[in-house]
Amino acid sequence: MRTAEDGFTLVELIVVLVVMAILALIAVGFHGQARERAGDVTAQANIRIAIPAIEGYRSDHGTYAGMTVPALQASYSSGVQGIEIISADATSYCVWAVSGGRNWYKDGPEADLTTTACA
Repeated sequence: MRTAEDGFTLVELIVVLVVMAILALIAVGFHGQARERAGDVTAQANIRIAIPAIEGYRSDHGTYAGMTVPALQASYSSGVQGIEIISADATSYCVWAVSGGRNWYKDGPEADLTTTACA
């Protein structure tokens, strides 16, 4: 007569551990990509938030020249943060933001946001 044995075999336990390890590796990969995308979105948002303040400055002064981040914050929007004004002259400007290790630029007023430095 054969007795019933309860429990899992060693092979079943190893298969479950391998599946769990694969799922954990996939989750870690997605987490890293999500952090990178979040950094990109933050940098882009910082520039987009600054654009109305930059245009307000030009409207008031007739030029982008002399524009600084503290001046934008004091006179136009205290939400302007995380950017650096690389250049500003009478008709154009270049703004830079970084978050998560990737650089984003706005060569304004017409160009889109890019990862390519301003000309």
